[in-house]
Amino acid sequence: MTEPVGRLAHLVIDCREPELVAAFWSAALGVPVQYRWNQYVMLAPTGDGHPGLAFQGVPEAKQGKNRVHLDLQVTDLDRAQAAVEALGGTLLQENRQDGVVVRVMGDPEGNELCLVKLPE
Repeated sequence: MTEPVGRLAHLVIDCREPELVAAFWSAALGVPVQYRWNQYVMLAPTGDGHPGLAFQGVPEAKQGKNRVHLDLQVTDLDRAQAAVEALGGTLLQENRQDGVVVRVMGDPEGNELCLVKLPE
């Protein structure tokens, strides 16, 4: 194994209103804002050794499908969907395959996330 270049610190999401989008994700993941710096709002990691989420303010609106998105594994899809919608998210579509149900949601700026329910 080679020497790593560095440690994964943050997954960064571009957005027009980083405070709004960070508040959505802070509530959805149950973690606080860790710090703010210039056009960034950074959340605390969800666990030891995990990367945090950072939201970078950019002038342009989201266009097209995200190339990277976050999956949240849930036990109750309806409850999770209702919670995401109460935070300002929207249902975009639902997919079912091999007993796995995935609800594709959008955060307040339309960035995709998936609520994933695995078979019992």
